Amino acid sequence: MQKAVILLVEGKRAGQNTTAPALEKAGFILKLCHTGSAAVKMLANVTPHLIIFNAATMRTSGARICRRLKRSEQTLPLIHIRAEGEPEDTDAEADVYLEYPFTPRKLLNRVKDLLPVDHASEEMVRYGHISLYLSKKSVEVVGKGESRLTPKLVLLLEQFLRYPCQVLTRRELMQRVWKTDYIGDTRTLDVHIRWVREYIEENPAKPLFLTTVRGQGYVLSIPPKA
Repeated sequence: MQKAVILLVEGKRAGQNTTAPALEKAGFILKLCHTGSAAVKMLANVTPHLIIFNAATMRTSGARICRRLKRSEQTLPLIHIRAEGEPEDTDAEADVYLEYPFTPRKLLNRVKDLLPVDHASEEMVRYGHISLYLSKKSVEVVGKGESRLTPKLVLLLEQFLRYPCQVLTRRELMQRVWKTDYIGDTRTLDVHIRWVREYIEENPAKPLFLTTVRGQGYVLSIPPKA
């Protein structure tokens, strides 16, 4: 399995604000640059999976360089790190903004969220044209691409993918997803069902796959050619 390559732009005297040790310990291959211009040159020869711009260790927010890096490789995700108390510079066009202090775990979680799915290790549940990546918390639908989901939406969609063509009652869904037997008010469930449909249906207002069984619950059923 290929290790992910990260282009890290960080000042020479990063000190305790360096992110390099945590990234290396996690097994990533680092391409370290100390200036924005060096990063631009590096990008001409190396195609990383992700860019981290640690502005907290530099004399600039790096917004202009970040935009240049992003536009040279538009699909590359970018994390922008700023010093404590510094305002978020959205001109950097980063995918994720982090402000010191934060734990190495938080950084690694953000990195993992942005990296492409490792299909060899990612736990996936698939039914028809729908693939749910559990740890990455995303769903991939043929023709619609991949989208991030909230934890509750992951749990809800997982139920339907693991039990296709079976009617799942409101009580079952409330028990499995919200850990409650109370079904006096299922508006929360109804809202989440609507959100799931927005991700998997061509027309959420007229669902073809995740349908309502009146008086019982919901069922996910996909024709073989869908």
